[in-house]
Formats: sequence, structure tokens, C-alpha cells
Amino acid sequence: MARTSPKSAAALLAALALCGSLCACSGPGGAGAAAASAPAAAVPAGSPAPALSPAAGPAGPPDDFGSVCTAVPRSGAGSFGAMVSAPVATAAEGNPVLATLDAAVRAAGLVDTLDDAPGVTVFAPDNAAFAKIPPALLDGAMANQPAMTRILMYHVVPGRLSPDQLDGTHTTLEGGTITVAGAGDRFTVTGAGTGDTANVVCGNVQTANATIYIIDSVLTPQE
Repeated sequence: MARTSPKSAAALLAALALCGSLCACSGPGGAGAAAASAPAAAVPAGSPAPALSPAAGPAGPPDDFGSVCTAVPRSGAGSFGAMVSAPVATAAEGNPVLATLDAAVRAAGLVDTLDDAPGVTVFAPDNAAFAKIPPALLDGAMANQPAMTRILMYHVVPGRLSPDQLDGTHTTLEGGTITVAGAGDRFTVTGAGTGDTANVVCGNVQTANATIYIIDSVLTPQE
């Protein structure tokens, strides 16, 4: 994998952030919809990420929700039944909805990091989310390990959050913040940097060490 300088990683993140603002989906709950609460100021890029700590599983019922859940196999590899017994990065490997995310996690070298996390919530962009990014820009991100690591860790929050714990502002393992708004089975996730907003399209998916909320846009951390 080609090594890149911090300067080039910052430039790529800036380009992805711009793309996130321009390419975010339209329609109800998309980037043009108002979030229920304004995004909080991001933690400075140099701030340490919050420590991981063991967390209990979700307090609510372990039922998935959302339209994209129907695209997940109901049995066999990649199914919710298979995912529940595997750690999060391994669980995502067989899920056809998360194929591009799986490739990104492997490109960033984060499989062991995520699989060994004692309890996290992952806001996982689906294939359609990555498809909004121009191919050349996505290829550049895949080849830029520092930038991809920041982007992916910006989608991970310590602790396993049930749906009734989602609403509010959360500090990510990247060190920045995201704001989740909504209730029931309708949630949006807004990045603090560009204000780009994603919809939760399949939520409360359980793995051995994480709760996953699949989203329809890639969020970029603040520079």
C-alpha cells in the first residue's frame, strides 16, 4: 500500500468532506432535511480518542429495523443470525450490503482493531453510501491508509447503544463528534465537520462485540 504524507491525507479528507456535502442523498431525512438538533463542535483533531470500555448489550429488544434490512440474507453467511456470533469486522465480511465497507476496513488495516474492541456502536455506510463518492476519489481513499482510518473510526462510538440511547451527540473513536436525531425506527446521523447527514437504513444489528446501524452516506471528520 502506498504511503502518503499527512498533508496529502488532509487534502483527501477535505475532498471527501466536500463530496459528502454535495453528494449526500436528497429527500426526506437527507442532507437537505433539518436535523432535530444542531451538530456539536468537533473535538480538535489532535485530541485523544475516548478509551474503549466493556459495555453491556442493548437494553431494548434485539430487533433490527429499516428498509435495507430486507437486503441482508436471512440465513447462512452474512445473515443476522451469522453476524450475532462474530466480532464486528468479521461479521461485516459476509454481509453483501457492507461489501465496500469491508474492503475499506481491510485497506485501513482495522480488522483486528474492530474485532478486539470490547463494546462499540458502528454507524456502517452501505454500498450505496460509498457509491455516492466519485470512483477516483474513493480509490484514492482506499489507497490512503491514514485518511481511511480516520474516516472509518469517525463512524465508531464506544459502548453499545440501543435505539433509545441513540438520540444525542456522541464522541467517536476518531475524536470528533456526531449527532444522532430521531426516535423509534427513524434516525439521522449528522457529522460535525460539514454537517452532512445520513439516514439509518437498517438499525440495531447485533454482532458479538458491537451494535451496527447501517447508514446511507459516508461521514467525514472535521479537519
